[in-house]
Amino acid sequence: MGLAAGLLLAFGGGGAGQAQPYRVPQTAFGQPDLQGIWSSMSMTRLERPPGDPLTFPIKAEEDAYQAKRRAAILARRQSDVFGQNAAEWQEEFPLARIDGKLRTSWIVSPADGQLPYRPEARRRLAAINAAQLRRPDNPEELSGFDRCLVGGVGAAGPPIQNPFTTSGGTQIVQTRDEVAILAEMNHDVRIVRLNARHQPPAVRQWMGDAIGWWEGDTLVVETTNFQPGEENRAAHLLSPQAKVTERFRRVSASELRYEFEVDDSATYTQAWRGEMPLRADKGPIYEYACHEGNYSLANILRGARRAESDEAAAAR
Repeated sequence: MGLAAGLLLAFGGGGAGQAQPYRVPQTAFGQPDLQGIWSSMSMTRLERPPGDPLTFPIKAEEDAYQAKRRAAILARRQSDVFGQNAAEWQEEFPLARIDGKLRTSWIVSPADGQLPYRPEARRRLAAINAAQLRRPDNPEELSGFDRCLVGGVGAAGPPIQNPFTTSGGTQIVQTRDEVAILAEMNHDVRIVRLNARHQPPAVRQWMGDAIGWWEGDTLVVETTNFQPGEENRAAHLLSPQAKVTERFRRVSASELRYEFEVDDSATYTQAWRGEMPLRADKGPIYEYACHEGNYSLANILRGARRAESDEAAAAR
C-alpha cells in the first residue's frame, strides 16, 4: 500500500461508509435536472410574527413554538363565522425546516422578518384592504384572485408563496430553451425563457416576463414587466416596476432550495430576501377549478345588489 493511500485510510478518507456530496442529476441535454412535483405546504408564512426569532437553538423550543402557532390557527378557525378557514389545512403541516432548523418565516432580510413597506405603500395597502370590504359595482373592482385571473397569495409567484389551502403543488418541466413552472393553485403556468432578453417595458404580463440562466447547478430567474392588476398579492404588494430574482437549486433527491429577492423601490425601503424548501411530492397535481365568470363571482355581485335593495326598502 502506498503512503498516500495508507494515510487516507488512517484518517477516514475514502472509507466505504463515508457520505458522498450530493450530485445533481442532469437532463438528457446536459442541464441540472429540477423536474418533478414539489410541495410548498407549511405553517411557515412570508412574514415573521413581531419579536419572534428566525430559528431556535434547541428542539424543545421549536416544539413549543410550533404548538403555539398551530393553536393560533385553530383559534382563528373557531372564530370564523363564514366557514372560510374551515377549508384551510395549515395546521396539518409542520413549520418548514432549512438545513435542519425550523423556520418561523420565509423572509431572512430584513432581519426582523417584516416587509419593509414605505409609508405611502402602507396607505395603498390599507386602501386596497378597505376596497375589498365594499360592495363591488362590477367584476373589475374585485381583485385578480377573486376573479380567478391569478392564484391567490401569489402561489405561482414570483416570488412563490405557499397557499392557505392544500393546493401547494409546483411542477417543473424543462426543455433545452425554456423552463415551465406550473402552480397547482389556479393552474397558473410561468414560462422562463433561457438566455433571452426581456420584452419591451410596454409588454405587461400576468406573473411578469421571466428570463433565466444557469449559474452552475442553480437556475436563476429574473422577472420584470408585471401587470398592474396583480399588485395585490394578498401576502404582499408588488408594483409594476418591481424586479424579482429567484434561484432554484436541488440540494438533495427530495428537496429544492428556493431563494428569492424582491427589488421594488416604489413599494419598499429596501430589497427584501427570503428562502423556502420545496419538498419532493409524489403528486398528482390536481385540477384547481377556478375560472373568471364562475358562479361565485356572479353571486358576489348579486348579493351586493340584494343588500342595497334591502337597505333601500328598510329606509322607506
